[in-house]
Amino acid sequence: MNFKYRSYQKELLDRDDISFDAISRNMYELNMINTWLGGHSVTLSGFKKILADGKKISICEIGCGGGDNLYHLKKWCDRKKVNAYFIGIDINKNCIEYARSRISSDEFTFIISDYRNYNFTEKPDIIFSSLFCHHFNDEDIIHALQWMRKNSAIGFYVNDLHRNALAYYAIKWITELFSRSYLVKNDAPLSVLRGFHKKEWEQLLKRSEINSYHLQWKWAFRWLIVSLNKTV
Repeated sequence: MNFKYRSYQKELLDRDDISFDAISRNMYELNMINTWLGGHSVTLSGFKKILADGKKISICEIGCGGGDNLYHLKKWCDRKKVNAYFIGIDINKNCIEYARSRISSDEFTFIISDYRNYNFTEKPDIIFSSLFCHHFNDEDIIHALQWMRKNSAIGFYVNDLHRNALAYYAIKWITELFSRSYLVKNDAPLSVLRGFHKKEWEQLLKRSEINSYHLQWKWAFRWLIVSLNKTV
């Protein structure tokens, strides 16, 4: 197994013929993985770095899947009495249907769309992606970074995977033992192979002409990138 270069093998989840039941099981297990291995904590950490005190905030996730990241942010906002509104965008209609079936609230809007084709009537304050960028090639990632910067009022952040041998074999072992989803068993280890090294993120950000950012390694084998458009 070569961890020097990114894999560009497509994940099964990127296909358009996956059933709703398979998507539902996949989303359920991904939420468990993100809960127990700290993925949601990284997402919350990025949110807190951008959040402005004492104001109403709107936050949008592109590639939102089943909406679990947004739901975890909502629970934190409720505890901290932060007035927030949440938008989730995903091209996969089954993911959005799953999100809508689990999260019914006036504080959430879930949209079926390629994020690149969606036009906001008003820019959300914060845009983020979690485990989204690794699905794409370099040119598409550069477009996503530029789009998030252009369409966010305050700033954006990215939570994605560190390509690492220990991360690969650990998640492969965990999913083989405990997963009941063929999507998770295939895609979780492959996701790590599609992940990033620090220098790759630095090159992508440079090519995106994003010069002001904070890049930090987070447990478990994640990169958190935070970029502000203006002083909060």
